[in-house]
Amino acid sequence: MGESIAEGTIVRWFKKVGDSVDRDEPLFEISTDKVDAEIPSPDAGVVVEIRAHEGETVPVNSVVAVIGKAGDQPSPSSHMQATASIVGAGEARVSVQPVDSAPASDALSTADVIRQRSSPLVRKIAREHNIELSQIQGSGTAGRVTKDDILKFIGAGPAPAEARSESTPGPISASDTSSTGRGLAGKTVPMSVMRRKIAEHMVLSRKTSAHVHSVFEVNFGQIARVREAKRVEYERMGGKLTYLTFIIKAAVDALRDVPVINASVDGGNVVYHRDINVGIAVALEWGLIVPVVKNADKKNLFGLSQAVADLASRARAKQLKPEDVSGGTFTITNPGAMGTLFGMPIISQPQVAVLAVGAVEKRAVVIDDSIGISPMAYLTLGYDHRVVDGAVADEFLSRIKQALEHWDPDQV
Repeated sequence: MGESIAEGTIVRWFKKVGDSVDRDEPLFEISTDKVDAEIPSPDAGVVVEIRAHEGETVPVNSVVAVIGKAGDQPSPSSHMQATASIVGAGEARVSVQPVDSAPASDALSTADVIRQRSSPLVRKIAREHNIELSQIQGSGTAGRVTKDDILKFIGAGPAPAEARSESTPGPISASDTSSTGRGLAGKTVPMSVMRRKIAEHMVLSRKTSAHVHSVFEVNFGQIARVREAKRVEYERMGGKLTYLTFIIKAAVDALRDVPVINASVDGGNVVYHRDINVGIAVALEWGLIVPVVKNADKKNLFGLSQAVADLASRARAKQLKPEDVSGGTFTITNPGAMGTLFGMPIISQPQVAVLAVGAVEKRAVVIDDSIGISPMAYLTLGYDHRVVDGAVADEFLSRIKQALEHWDPDQV
């Protein structure tokens, strides 16, 4: 699941003990700090044992199931470990072998021990809040400090309990309900893994950044004319020319001109990123995820439209990889797709800004001292006032507004 992933929660199993499974067939669904994903079976066979149950959080390299041949029976006393070996061109197979007793390791330094017992995300949070991890009693495996531990330590509230009684409903999956809560009136259910992680990230961001918001109104009349002129050509090439595509392109160009908006905070340092990686918030039936368009400044309008469509499609199919949702330097969210006029978005840490796009709708406006009808929308920039001043935020928004209202048709 990627080097930065330290643990994952089993959301649901698609197979049960005794079921046959084909190679690369979805076996179970996992939720991590970065992404929800369906994990394919590494080989064909029969599920003879499941060791990690739904709702259970396990560290990386844990054995969660055993796949054998038809008729195989698990041995209760056996201790087995799955090890991957590369066969041919990227073909991974899993072999099962006994685990030998680990040799005694040399004495480790305090820093080494802390590093082994915490994830990169936990260490980053600790740096941002000047916390010594040795002060925290870890609740994870072998005393490892989890994200819940450090959030509780800094006052983000008690970590949600994983344990529950038999009478309490299990985790809500995508097939049970949507994020709107339809069909749940009068019921009490635990938060899904994704919902808990969203809550943790949002609370942490509000406690970390000095949030300020600026709102600009933008006339999309020129964009509407360009879209209509180029729509058929784009569809013929297999693309879709949306308002959001133009906004992403304008924002990317503005990030190049106003690099402080493309920065992040690392403790007492401001990191100015060379790459422009734009996260696009995608609403799912079971929550929200932000896949990232890498090196967005190197893509033209058509390339951006393809990248966004691909990421959104794979997000809804739970086919994203951890690298698809990491490395973002700036985020755009589009609540206007649901009719929202404007919102006050929360910054995705450790970034310093987020852009919210309101609904594009026709309104009466003054154009050259005359009243006319034009498609209009509000763009809201949420920014971290520790790093970004109001004048800088306004300069960034004004560049986006200028680009959208005076779009050169030859740029399409």
